[in-house]
Amino acid sequence: MSAPAATPASSRMTPRPPRPPRRAPRAARPPLTLPQAIARGILVMVASLIVAFLTTLVLVGNVSYHAAQQQLTDRFRGELAGGTAPVSEGDYLDVLLPDGAPVAIIDIPQIGLYDTVVEGTSSGVLMSGPGHRRDSVLPGQRGVSVLMGRALAYGGPFGGLSRLAPGDRFSVTTGQGAHTFEVMGTRYAGDPAPSNPRPGESRLILMTARGGPLTPVGVQYLDAVMVGESQPAGVRQTTRLTLPVQDAPLATDTRTVWALIFSLQLLVAGEIGAVWSLRRFGWRKSWVVFFPLLVLASLLTATQVAFLLPNLI
Repeated sequence: MSAPAATPASSRMTPRPPRPPRRAPRAARPPLTLPQAIARGILVMVASLIVAFLTTLVLVGNVSYHAAQQQLTDRFRGELAGGTAPVSEGDYLDVLLPDGAPVAIIDIPQIGLYDTVVEGTSSGVLMSGPGHRRDSVLPGQRGVSVLMGRALAYGGPFGGLSRLAPGDRFSVTTGQGAHTFEVMGTRYAGDPAPSNPRPGESRLILMTARGGPLTPVGVQYLDAVMVGESQPAGVRQTTRLTLPVQDAPLATDTRTVWALIFSLQLLVAGEIGAVWSLRRFGWRKSWVVFFPLLVLASLLTATQVAFLLPNLI
């Protein structure tokens, strides 16, 4: 038998597909004109402010709130142990308590609340904890005590008050001891208020914002009565007529508008510098230098804006 004929090598090779035509190089983008760069900078500034504002209220505010609460709780427990916790509007040396001084610890296990209460109820004070209104007695003393707390931002300590039902009990600890309160009910603007406390009775009103997030439509009140014997009321210098306007429910605090102006100037200066650097050095070098500065300026501005919001949200 004769051997099969050899197949030519060229017939065993698969032909290569034709190469696709090369793409034409992309045309370089024309540099931004000055009006376009300014418009982009303004949009970036507005967007960064919105993001910083929401981040400050929800994230940074909660972190700072819990850090402040840890310090306040440690301080107040030390005062309780040393017998120097305040029982009036002044400290044990009869010096008027400053805004933000710890005066009580409120424990409401039904809503997972265990926070230190501070003196004062302005927007800035309520960023660190529930506040005691200066024109009312301390919880557990004869009369009516008023505590105010935020519903959402900066920890939102009173956001769960609507879950409390009549008959629920919670405690408040002051320099005069631990006091137990029983919930009487929840009411809103226009609802009938409970009758005046009986002689020697201690009442407590917890107040927070009512409505959607960042859109309060009124105030929510939770009334409670003390179970047991009340304590004598301490001396109060502040009255309803002399209570600062920024300490009223849903009030804003305009005392630090000057700080908002300076923080806005810092933010605008940073934006102008970023636009100039972007045109001069490119986005990589500009990002490294100006991004931390713009974040810091945005957070400072957002914090100052938060002072202008109603104190109970």
